[in-house]
Amino acid sequence: MCLGIPGRIVAIADADALLATVDVSGVRRDVDVTCVAEPGAPLEDLLGRWTLVHVGFAMSLIDEDEAKATLAILAEIGEADAELAAFATEVE
Repeated sequence: MCLGIPGRIVAIADADALLATVDVSGVRRDVDVTCVAEPGAPLEDLLGRWTLVHVGFAMSLIDEDEAKATLAILAEIGEADAELAAFATEVE
């Protein structure tokens, strides 16, 4: 199963390409933030925000409580390890 997994945007990797570095439980990857970037706003506005990441894309912004609840549910149903492993091995 491939789910969206919560991660925190920790850096802007390439503003021109709309790429940001997201930390998901200690694993960092560059993801496309096109879907969550505000037109005309600097990408730096996304720093520290939580997002749901799916196949290399930040799909939506979520608040920290929702992120923690989602991570807890994924762990509870046994999907957290699989999702973290998939996130860790995605090709950049």
